[in-house]
Amino acid sequence: MSGNCNGGMPEPGRWHFVPLAIVAAGLVLGYALGWHQYLSLEYLGQSRQALKAFVAANPVIAPLGFVVLYTLAVAFSFPAASILTIFGGFLFGWLFGGVLAIVGATVGATIIFLAARTFCSGYVRERVGSVATKLSRGFEKNAFAYLLVLRIAPFVPFFIVNIAPALFKVRLRTYIVATFIGIMPGAFAYAWLGQGCDSVLIAARNAGQQATIRDLVTPQITIAFVALALVAALAAVVKKAWISRMP
Repeated sequence: MSGNCNGGMPEPGRWHFVPLAIVAAGLVLGYALGWHQYLSLEYLGQSRQALKAFVAANPVIAPLGFVVLYTLAVAFSFPAASILTIFGGFLFGWLFGGVLAIVGATVGATIIFLAARTFCSGYVRERVGSVATKLSRGFEKNAFAYLLVLRIAPFVPFFIVNIAPALFKVRLRTYIVATFIGIMPGAFAYAWLGQGCDSVLIAARNAGQQATIRDLVTPQITIAFVALALVAALAAVVKKAWISRMP
C-alpha cells in the first residue's frame, strides 16, 4: 500500500481512526454528562408541559434546535433516533415533526459520510474483505437504488449504512437523496406515534389522572403501530429481494 491516502494526505495509520475517535469521544461525553436521561419517554412524560410551552414560545428556535440536536445525535451515532423522532411528533405534529427528523437524520448521516470519505476510505475498504467486495458490486450497479434499499430495510445498522457508501465513491448528491427518501417511512411512522402519545397525555391531564398502558390503546396509536408493522413488513420483503440479487 502506498504511503499516503487520497490527495496526498498524511500516513493512513495516523488519520484513519480520527472520525471513529471523534464519535467515541462524543458518545462518552454524552453519557458522562447524563444527556441520555433526557432522551427517553419517561422524560417526555415528565416534561411535556414545559417542552410544549417552550415550543409555543419559540416557534423558530425550537424546530431549529430540534434539527441541530437530531443532527448531533446521528453524527455522533447516539442510539436515540427513534426516541427523538417520537419527540418530534409529540412537539410539532406527525408531519412537521417527521420532516424535522428526516432533515436532522439526513444532515447527521451526511456529516459521517463526508468524514469517512475524507479520511482514507481506501484504507478502510482494503480491510473489510469479502464484505467490501459484495457491497462494492451493489453500489457499482446502481448506487441510488442500492442505498435506498439499505435505508428502507433496517436489517443493516444505520451507522454502517452511513459509512459504507463513502468507501465506494458514491456521489454526495446520490447519498443525500437516497437517504432522505429512504428514511421517510420509518420517520413518519414514529412521528405519528409521538403525536398519538401527546393526545393520550392531554386526555389524562384533563381527567386529572396519570396515563396508563390501557390509555395508550387509542385509534391513533393503533394506526401508528400498524404503520410500523407495514414498515417492518416492507423491510422483510426488501431484504429478501436484496439477498436474492446479491452478486
